[in-house]
This record gives sequence, structure tokens and C-alpha cells, in this order.
Amino acid sequence: MLIQTDFRQQAHPSRADGFVVSALLAHARPCAVTLYAENSVIYAQGDAAGPLYLVEFGAVRLCRLTADGRRQISAFHFAGEVFGFEFDAEHHHFAESVDSAGIRLLRRAVDDHLAESVLPLALRNLSRAQDHLLVLGRQNATEKIAAFLLDLAERQDADTLLSLPMQRTDIADYLGLTFETVSRILRKLKDARIIQLPTIKQVEVINLPALERLCG
Repeated sequence: MLIQTDFRQQAHPSRADGFVVSALLAHARPCAVTLYAENSVIYAQGDAAGPLYLVEFGAVRLCRLTADGRRQISAFHFAGEVFGFEFDAEHHHFAESVDSAGIRLLRRAVDDHLAESVLPLALRNLSRAQDHLLVLGRQNATEKIAAFLLDLAERQDADTLLSLPMQRTDIADYLGLTFETVSRILRKLKDARIIQLPTIKQVEVINLPALERLCG
């Protein structure tokens, strides 16, 4: 189902890249918002690349399957973030909705200034990918979870209460851990009164300095 919303009013200035997204919208062709139900495929690995995608609401995961059938999640994207960057003509990951998500295609407009706005967002995505590799390669399980929560806090522009739309298995596949380890570490942080878990979809940070110290 498609919902056409006001194309010029979809900036997210509260985010670090909000003004860059506003500039990107100004140079893209208006497109409707497509609604994706939970766990729906937005594009598949091997599909032709071209337009970019803006998350209007909800969350998206980028993932791929290994040769032995295991799933690896390389990135999450939240409201106000752009994904779909590729270095060639096809997508190298699946893009799937984590929960109910609204996605807007960003197609090049007649003035052809889209590339000027795309570069800062592409570089930001590259920086996040590099940070994620550091988390995977250099930190223990507790440090990985702490870094993940701090990243969520920054990207959601949240003071204490974080939205956690993904399943524990998603977090495990993103951080190279097991479901059991993710659940155990979250309980450990809760018992240490660093976080609270109001619901399965929320994390409340009650001791931010302690969480930051866990990252080393």
C-alpha cells in the first residue's frame, strides 16, 4: 500500500545528518511512501541498484546469507536515515523491514544535484560500517552490547529511553553473538543497574557513564 505524504516536510533535523537529508530531499524526485509489514523484503541480494531509500518510520536491517546458510546482519537503519548505497549496479545485501516501516524512494530529479547531497550520507554510512567492524573484531560480548546501545542512543537522539525494535536474534546476528549471550548480557546490565528493560522493545539507560566505561 502506498501513502503519498508532503515531500518537502520529511526532514529530521534532530538527527546528526538531518540537514543533509533535507538537502537530499530538495534534489530528489517526489515519490510516495511504501509501507512494509514486519519482516518484509524491500530489495533482495542481486537486485538491480539505482534509487536510494529513506526510512520515514520504523527500522530496516541489511543482511546476507553465508555459504553455510547463516544470516549476517551488517547494518540497521532508523527513521531519517538513507540506505541502498552500492559501488556497482546490484545490491549485495537483502534489505528487510524490522517492524512496520515506511520507506520512500529517492530518485534523481531534473536538476541532477542529487550526488552533491548523497556523498556526506554515503561517507557517514561508511564510517558506521568501519565502527561496526571494530566492535566485531576487538571487543568482548559485554563491550559489544554496550557499544550497540550507545550507538542506538546517538542515532535515535535519545536521552535515556531507547527503542529496540529488533529481536534479540537480530542483535545477535549483528554483533556476532548468540541469542543466549545477548539475553544474558542485557540481564547482567540490568542487574548492575546500568539499564532497565521496561518492555521487550525498550531499553532505559539509567547509568550512562557506566555504560560508556564498558566500551573501554
